[in-house]
Amino acid sequence: MERRRSTEGEERRHAHLLCSLHKRKLELFCQEDQQLVCLKCQDSKLHQGHKFSPVSEAAVNAKEDLMGKLQEKLKAFKKAKDTCHKSAEYIKTQTKHTARQINKQFVELHQFLRDEEAARIAALREEEEQKSQMMKEKIEKMSREISSLSDTIRAIDDEMGADDISFLQSYKSTVERAQCTLQDPERVSGALINVAKHLGNLKFRVWEKMQEIIQYTPVTLDPNTAHPRLILSEDLTSVRWGDERQQLPDNPERSDQHSTVLGSEGFNSGTHCWDVEVGENKRWILGVIDESAQRKGNCQWMSGRYVCWCIEGVYKARSRPHTSTVVTVDPSPRRIRVQLDWDRGELSFSDPDNNTHLHTLTHTFTERVFPYVDAWESTLQILPLKASVAVEQHS
Repeated sequence: MERRRSTEGEERRHAHLLCSLHKRKLELFCQEDQQLVCLKCQDSKLHQGHKFSPVSEAAVNAKEDLMGKLQEKLKAFKKAKDTCHKSAEYIKTQTKHTARQINKQFVELHQFLRDEEAARIAALREEEEQKSQMMKEKIEKMSREISSLSDTIRAIDDEMGADDISFLQSYKSTVERAQCTLQDPERVSGALINVAKHLGNLKFRVWEKMQEIIQYTPVTLDPNTAHPRLILSEDLTSVRWGDERQQLPDNPERSDQHSTVLGSEGFNSGTHCWDVEVGENKRWILGVIDESAQRKGNCQWMSGRYVCWCIEGVYKARSRPHTSTVVTVDPSPRRIRVQLDWDRGELSFSDPDNNTHLHTLTHTFTERVFPYVDAWESTLQILPLKASVAVEQHS
């Protein structure tokens, strides 16, 4: 009995080494089913045509494969960590650069306000000087008239000391002389400082004048999407191809193979319009791109791009991969107007200088799209709009 219990225990301990179907030793590993089998399983229909390897060999391969995958995963995590470190340092650089630009622009605004304040104080002082001078001259004139009138009063007072007959005989001429000596003093109109002129809507008028130094650009380029060779202007409105590749984070938003940069604001409704100065540039692409469109690798002609382009004087447009339409253009425009009607599914290109329509792409947009600029050669410039102030009166 003791021996029987010992044998049963031994069998239970080694049960995992036996095939559950045939109770034979597991000696092979099926590569297709990724499971251990016995020699009898190898000949069964269940594993017909499958490849097998010895358990020892399969174990070595499995361990190598597992460790290889784990090492690759570890390598990927280390690379991601290194990228995060670089991004953290770049964030500091971005912050310093952006802070300098903010300070610079506010210095310009502060200087404008100081100049405007000085000009308005100067205008007030000038009016003060003019009206003070006018009052001074008026006072001097009245002083002379008072002196003259005082002399007349003394002379008449002397005549009034004569006897009554003599006084009355000369009374008429004395009265006429007294009345004609001086006109009554005039009240001066507009003599005071025109306070309302200086203070009325002061902040609004200063803000209105500020439009002269402030430009509004309908599209601001996003440096976080720009190819590392692209150089953006400080105000993020122009882009050109640089001589060297900049050391920038390889963030998901950034193009890594094509000379593209996107607008910072996307559109998923309404109409939007922007003009681009292309000048003599013979190689450019303009349009919009889906938010979900691929940005890494050789993806320039993949789906999600709705563009018009110029290559050495040949103009084309497309809204689908591997299809394009030749656009007849004469003369070559120096400016391109891109006009998006998201709701109607239209993207139009025109020459704003002579109001000539070039081409319209039609597509049913289903997601947010971003302005798309590809600068292969010379500078491309997003042009500003003229800002104006409109005042509405509500009844």
